[in-house]
This record gives sequence, structure tokens and C-alpha cells, in this order.
Amino acid sequence: MKRVLVLCTGNSCRSQMAEELWENLGAGEWQAESAGSNPSGYVHPLAIEAMKELDIDLSENTSKHLEQFTDQQFDLVVTVCDNAKESCPVFTGATQTLHWPFDDPADATGSDEEKMKMFRRVRDEIKTKIQNYLNN
Repeated sequence: MKRVLVLCTGNSCRSQMAEELWENLGAGEWQAESAGSNPSGYVHPLAIEAMKELDIDLSENTSKHLEQFTDQQFDLVVTVCDNAKESCPVFTGATQTLHWPFDDPADATGSDEEKMKMFRRVRDEIKTKIQNYLNN
């Protein structure tokens, strides 16, 4: 089984969604983990809600620090924000490292419905990027 580690700063939105989307789209061929360089300590409620719309449950996920993965082997490490790319240690056990920057939906403003539009957009962008990677 191949392993992927998805990194961002807070590990509350983008990397959490990417972890579960990768598990889902990887069809049993991939094990996905996610972590942050400065974990927020929670998974954003709107990320949980956005993923629930795809029948993917993030409610039991936790925010993790990337240090707990530094000595592990990964086929792929993906950074999903510029801060994580800059602060990410070199994962010597990673076969490949990619940088896929996405807007941070936690920065969305307005009503909850307006914020949800950004969470859905970023979720769908992440899903498309993963699907394209897996289909190559």
C-alpha cells in the first residue's frame, strides 16, 4: 500500500479534507495521513460539514503535528499551503514531494453560508487535484 502525508499549517481544514479524500479516492491502494506545522488543535466545523456533504466523516479526526511523522516512510508528501512548504522539514523517507497551494477556507468571511461556499470550492479543488494525480 502506498502512503501519502498531506501537510498544511493548522491541520484543521485543507489537509484534513485532503487526507480523507485521498483515502476515499485511493480505493484501498493509499493510506493517507495529515499534519500541520502549527496544529490548531481542532478540525474546523465547516470542514466537517463540507465533507459530510460527500458522505465523508471528519468528526473524529484530530489535528496532528508533523513531527510525529518525520521518521516514517511516505511515497508522497504534499504541502497544501505556502507556510507549510516553507516550514516543512525534509522528509527523507518520501519518494516524491509536491506543492499544491489552495486558498485557506478558514479565512473566509461573511455568513456561514458564504463561508461554506469557500469550503466547498476548496474541497472540490482538492478532490479534483487528487483525482488527476491518481489517474496519471
